[in-house]
Amino acid sequence: MRVNGLVQKMHTSLKDGIAQYFLKMNDHEINMNDLIGKNISLTFTNNILCSNCGQYTKKSYSQGHCYLCSQQLASCDLCIMKPETCHFHLGTCREPEWGENNCFTPHIIYLANSSGAKVGITRMTNVPSRWIDQGAIQALPILQVDSRIKSGMIESSLKQYINDKTNWRQMLKNEVDLIDLSKIRDELIPKIADLIENTSAEMVDSVNYDISYPVIEYPTKIVSLNFDKTPNIEGIVKGIKGQYLILDIGVLNIRKFSSYELEMAVN
Repeated sequence: MRVNGLVQKMHTSLKDGIAQYFLKMNDHEINMNDLIGKNISLTFTNNILCSNCGQYTKKSYSQGHCYLCSQQLASCDLCIMKPETCHFHLGTCREPEWGENNCFTPHIIYLANSSGAKVGITRMTNVPSRWIDQGAIQALPILQVDSRIKSGMIESSLKQYINDKTNWRQMLKNEVDLIDLSKIRDELIPKIADLIENTSAEMVDSVNYDISYPVIEYPTKIVSLNFDKTPNIEGIVKGIKGQYLILDIGVLNIRKFSSYELEMAVN
């Protein structure tokens, strides 16, 4: 099989508790789970096209944009990374219509276990893909609010008591133990009772998510692969976790190279 095209992060879903991965390259959608154990070659053509305007760019900003679009799009603003800094109410949103459609929709605050317990937020429509993207082996929704800024306020408050980052090296090595997320939830909720009331947050009828990944061998040492340094990357696919391809020669963060034009060959 030989295909080429611009790549974005892998699309994901959950089937029978196992993460499913699909990589779209132009008109082709590749079932990446089917490539486990096979030898693949990925070659960077030295072309990067902005995922918004389609113009060539020498460097990818904000996961697949040219510099100009990264400075103009609401989806690239700082408040996407720090929702509690939302400035929509000040009338300074870069794209008010986009903000209304994406930031004023139901969001959940969740606990996950990717390299240990962490707190995070996501739109309801991103469940369970958000957790798969992080390489979480467990996830538990705990609260629901009606806007992104409220979810950010709650997450920011909870960060006093629990981590909000994933140790990606630990995640890829699968050095993570199972955790009782329900117990952690019950310990955290009373600490933010006033904020829950002020934001009209609702407790979620929680369902624990257990997620397995299509991996036949985890790395014992993390070697990061980079198309900017090595245009041609070839190796045997040992697995997929988070947005990483685990090859016998190292790990490749597909999301990092959004909007890169690649040629893929599978042997």
